[in-house]
Amino acid sequence: MHTQQPGGWISYAIPLVVVAVVMAIRWRRMSRVRPLKLERLWILPAVYAVVIGFTFSRFPPHGAGWAFCLVALALGGALGWQRGKMMRITLDPETHDLGQTSSPAALLFIVLLVVVRSGARGAMSYGGGGFDPMAVTDVLMALALGLFTAQRLEMYLRGKRMLAAARAA
Repeated sequence: MHTQQPGGWISYAIPLVVVAVVMAIRWRRMSRVRPLKLERLWILPAVYAVVIGFTFSRFPPHGAGWAFCLVALALGGALGWQRGKMMRITLDPETHDLGQTSSPAALLFIVLLVVVRSGARGAMSYGGGGFDPMAVTDVLMALALGLFTAQRLEMYLRGKRMLAAARAA
């Protein structure tokens, strides 16, 4: 017999409402072109790599955890590259300033990742034991590092190509 905790649905409703509000705000701002500074794209992945490096030095993954982290890093890289390709990059023909606009596909891609992560978390809690929360956190951190790094690398390379083509013309 399965009994539901009082207010159990609220624990699902509150995050959904928060995500919906954040997504609505992001969707509204999506059409604005923001400056894209290629020389700054490395900062977030570098800071995140330092945080992960520090975390892994203090609490390293155990056994096969390293292999799972490497797979997650590669998967994050593939997902990040795809997300980077979805970002719209514009070039002002007069000033050669780059701009970026988030695409609806890129936003929906992140929403899909959040849904998959939530589903996995729910499956872990439903399944009971057998999952090490630290190992899952390590894997998710590696996935995020791959995602951030590859997205920004793809945008950097594409931006450099656009600038080179504009200067050559």
